[in-house]
Amino acid sequence: MQYGQVANFKTNSNLPIEKFPIAINSNIKSSIRIKSAEEVDENFHSRLSCKKKTYRYVINNSKYGSSIYRNLETHIPQKLDIEKMKEAVKYFEGEHDFKAFKSSGTSSKSSVRTIYKAEIIEKENERIWIELTGNGFLYNMVRIISGTLVDVGLGKIEPEEINDIINSKNRQYAGKTLAPQGLFLVKVEYD
Repeated sequence: MQYGQVANFKTNSNLPIEKFPIAINSNIKSSIRIKSAEEVDENFHSRLSCKKKTYRYVINNSKYGSSIYRNLETHIPQKLDIEKMKEAVKYFEGEHDFKAFKSSGTSSKSSVRTIYKAEIIEKENERIWIELTGNGFLYNMVRIISGTLVDVGLGKIEPEEINDIINSKNRQYAGKTLAPQGLFLVKVEYD
């Protein structure tokens, strides 16, 4: 699967644009791969020009977890109620003040964001994907929303309580911040 990391930089190089991936890949760690390059307007900024982002949080909900994928997913051995999680995730859709779902280190002036699509996807091998598409995300917002949805799946929070948590704008009512293992930026959209 390809993931949507995008970066930009300015250069005075005479190297043809189609040669940039090969040239860059030969000089960076093998854990990072450049798949394509294109010329963009000088005013383009890979982060600030973005209109939508889709994040995925991957949960391994099997009894024992996986040693192979331990750095790419979060293991939660307690059986999660997927149907309740699917009901709860819909409360995040729309424009809201997500103050209850941001870390204390967030520097953003406004915590109002729009979530266009929020869903729980059951995958094979007892994997659960939490996918959120929005116009922007606060620091740790996806991991906190995911932690809150896990609490719903564990029966600690009822789905309809999500709206109250959002409206409270109080971080202490939301779930814990899940580990970074399992968080992926899947897609970035500019139009």
